[in-house]
Amino acid sequence: MRAVAPGADWAAGAAVRRPVGYTPRRSGGLAGYERVLARAGLGPVAGIDEAGRGACAGPLVVAAVVLGGAGAGAGLADSKALTARAREAAYRRIVACARAWHVVVIEPDQIDRLGLHACNVAGMRRALAGLTGRPGYVLTDGFEVPGLGVPSLAMWKGDQVAACVAAASIVAKVTRDAIMNGLHAQYPRYGFARHKGYSTPGHMAALDAYGPCPAHRRSFVNVLSRLGRAVPAGDLADLVEPAGTL
Repeated sequence: MRAVAPGADWAAGAAVRRPVGYTPRRSGGLAGYERVLARAGLGPVAGIDEAGRGACAGPLVVAAVVLGGAGAGAGLADSKALTARAREAAYRRIVACARAWHVVVIEPDQIDRLGLHACNVAGMRRALAGLTGRPGYVLTDGFEVPGLGVPSLAMWKGDQVAACVAAASIVAKVTRDAIMNGLHAQYPRYGFARHKGYSTPGHMAALDAYGPCPAHRRSFVNVLSRLGRAVPAGDLADLVEPAGTL
């Protein structure tokens, strides 16, 4: 037997033992984590992600998805890396073929009252609770979510490395985009159909000109600083132009 000093490295070339079948590999693609967790008896695996966290207008939308149906994982990628057409096609496949999915919409007034992070965490819990059946494991994007009641792992850039999180990001994004298109029809001067409520130069120029509308998050500093320009509620109808005009 060879003695090894504390802290010393093993001899070069020594085999590294890993549990067979329980190590996700890059070659396994986006579904690698789900396959490993299923082999370990921790399936089905749910992914949770949100859309609209950084926007200053519109809702925060949180989705939870459990894949497993044939075809549900086709065309998956981080929602931000897909074109709008590819996202919508992937969305249709997911909702048609996934084992379970659920969406939670958190309105701007709730975000203002409770705070963005608190709403995000609560939305993830609610999205998970709304799934049909109880998953054996949960993968979340970005940060740990306490109180899920199910074993979970927070993954950095989870929507780029786990299929179920990518699916959740697509469902959340497509759902939110549709809501923002509807808000554009109500308040077309803000251009919500273009920027989806994010703080683009055009959006900020509209805020300067017209003040916040009911879709804006008044707890956000760039909206709060423009509250003095807010149009009285009784005059909001004057801002609504025929759909499609800016």
